[in-house]
Amino acid sequence: MDAVYLGLGSNLGDRQGNLLQALQKLRSVGVVEAVSSYYETQPLAGVGGPAFLNIAARIRTQLEPMALEQKLRSIEAAAGPRRTEPFSARAIDIDILLIGDVARDFGRFEVPHPFLAERPYNLIPLAEIAPELVLPKSGRTIGELARSVRTNGIVKKTRTLHFFANRQEEQPDVKLSIDRAGVSSVKRIVRLDIGGKETVFNGEFSMVADLAPDRAGVHMSRFSELLEEATLEVLSGAQRTARIQDVVSLIAREIVDSQKALRADVRLRATFGLERWTPVSGKRGEETYALVGIAHADRSGVRRVVGVEAEGMTACPCAQSMVREHSLRELLEAGFNEDDANRALDALPVATHNQRGRGMVLVGAGGEHEAQIAAEDLVEIVENSMSSETYELLKRPDEFFIVNKAHRNPKFVEDVVRGILARTLDVYGDFPDESFVLASQVNYESIHKHDAFAEAFGTFGELREELRTGVYGGGKTDLASWLGTKASPIVAM
Repeated sequence: MDAVYLGLGSNLGDRQGNLLQALQKLRSVGVVEAVSSYYETQPLAGVGGPAFLNIAARIRTQLEPMALEQKLRSIEAAAGPRRTEPFSARAIDIDILLIGDVARDFGRFEVPHPFLAERPYNLIPLAEIAPELVLPKSGRTIGELARSVRTNGIVKKTRTLHFFANRQEEQPDVKLSIDRAGVSSVKRIVRLDIGGKETVFNGEFSMVADLAPDRAGVHMSRFSELLEEATLEVLSGAQRTARIQDVVSLIAREIVDSQKALRADVRLRATFGLERWTPVSGKRGEETYALVGIAHADRSGVRRVVGVEAEGMTACPCAQSMVREHSLRELLEAGFNEDDANRALDALPVATHNQRGRGMVLVGAGGEHEAQIAAEDLVEIVENSMSSETYELLKRPDEFFIVNKAHRNPKFVEDVVRGILARTLDVYGDFPDESFVLASQVNYESIHKHDAFAEAFGTFGELREELRTGVYGGGKTDLASWLGTKASPIVAM
């Protein structure tokens, strides 16, 4: 493993935090052996932004120079957009200063001492950790060169940077396994395939993993870093554009393989838009939905589900029945006979309270069947299971249409879930019995101070048998069982 000397600098945002984060990420590159103190340096003429904080570090790595360069650029990208201008402010900048214990030449990575002399902000921190290192060609040491250059404007910070051993690799004090440890609300820009077209999403990940009893890495700051590295590795790879289930599967597998986790669960929720036309006025708009992918990986493989969340509205059947019953009595007291009163009530929508609802469907299928699952179809399954779909933009005729439709189609929260399951079985009627579906619905009540919720799940075979016989066949397969994970996956609405 070659010794590589790096120069790190930051002059945007939390400079110290940026340097610490970069050093942590260098653990995925090799072993960090030495780190210098902080040195504050005023920007060179023509360089924007505030003063830089600079450090030097020595690592040992098995990566070839070009592969190392690529990895360092990925670490820079994780800290923020890299400026293309040669002299610009940046959150983190990492330069390869020297490679080899005697500063051997490595093609374009050779750094002759005049270059270092022109960069005292790299040279001075380097001299702190490698003063006896001999430079190529000149035969001078780093310490000798540092003493010969002007260091005006470079100030050593009294607070030094300490780099502790990699606790992740050590034995824990208490050797018990951890069933679930990880992070949530990790936001990333992802490119996903929707209808054969690349679409850019603001995605939000939740990622957890099981750890064996001999793995100490359960503290959140380290775990967050490991999982973010896996995310960066996957999303910057060759398969940048993929279906949501491909992304979560790749990340879950990466966590298991690279971090030696027993199991890993990854959930990605990304909002997307679909073109919609209002039902009467025909106004074009774009409605927002959420795409959901969940994957479970272990040493035997990966299983995943894909689904959507969509909003609509429901009208309460119970309150409507009471209003109708009361209205019937009022009509009878007003002199209408019962047939005429019922005929009038049948002709008119009966009042009731309504509420916004949010439904979700998740579908899991293997092989060629999974490719047939389309986000647009799943959205229609969820919306059509409620009393009515809703729209962001509504003209007066559209408003009337939605209210009238909903009140003629009252639904309990349980009715919506049953409708989602039944429609899924119909739309994907050719899927095998071992396929899986989960449906859930939450109604944000308008007259109660609570919300109503319902959920149901099972394999296609279990649900088909229940529909055929009308008999409850015992406990159906839940999502955790179908995925093969020990604990319930992260499926928060």
